[in-house]
Amino acid sequence: MKPIVEYLDYRSYMREFYEERKRTSAFTWREFSKLSGFASSGYLKLVCDGKTRLRKSGAESVAKAMGLTGYQAEYFCRMVEFCDAQTNEEKQAAYGEMCRLADANKVRVLGGEAYAYFSSWINPTLRELAPIMPGARPLEMARMLCPSVPAADVRYSLDQMVQMGLLKKIESAGEVSYVQTDVGINPADNADHKAAINVAVRSMQKQFARLAADALDEFDGSERNLSGITMGLDRTAYERVAKEMAEFRKKIESIVSEVKNYDRVYRINLQMFPLTRKLEDKNEK
Repeated sequence: MKPIVEYLDYRSYMREFYEERKRTSAFTWREFSKLSGFASSGYLKLVCDGKTRLRKSGAESVAKAMGLTGYQAEYFCRMVEFCDAQTNEEKQAAYGEMCRLADANKVRVLGGEAYAYFSSWINPTLRELAPIMPGARPLEMARMLCPSVPAADVRYSLDQMVQMGLLKKIESAGEVSYVQTDVGINPADNADHKAAINVAVRSMQKQFARLAADALDEFDGSERNLSGITMGLDRTAYERVAKEMAEFRKKIESIVSEVKNYDRVYRINLQMFPLTRKLEDKNEK
């Protein structure tokens, strides 16, 4: 089997464990359930089929039955928490713990670096800010952020982005500068790990949305541009507006690509979301 850190779906891991054991012995779902301490012979089959789920004590028992110990057993339990989490925040906490376990044991979770980058608004902001502050220390950069953050958070973010190849660190005459590279964020091809990265992206989008709300009070109207339209749309119109927003984003990216010397970092949030539920089609009644 692949290393456990290459899995995000605990059901997939359990099923592959079962299939591998079955290929080399007369292993059955009944035996698997019995080893895990479950009275129902078909319980784990139902779990793997997505018809029920494992509780915390059950996850620990299954991990033991599969021979997992130490961080691998704990990783499996956190994987169960991730899959069965009810909120984005719970998923983010579980996946973050999985990454921490992997890092502490000097192994890498597929997609872990991309997850770390997208988990905080500080990272993309510093990637733009650091290159225009040559020689600046983390504390100086921390004070430039709106809102300001601890210098330790800036130092950690910079180190992570250098490690990921998103920034190049240049040391000269006792000073440290950073240059932005052309390297992009490449999430793992594994669909499950992409799902985890999407959890981090949603979290970062929420952070930027809150920062936009704070900007109304933080900055004078001459330094910000916030506006919106409340409108009624059908699906066809919605798709037309979404397409225009995508084209607008491309135009903005073209303008940004022409900027050679910038002195400030900005954020544009492109948002369109429902304010009401959809009315039922009268013809469907």
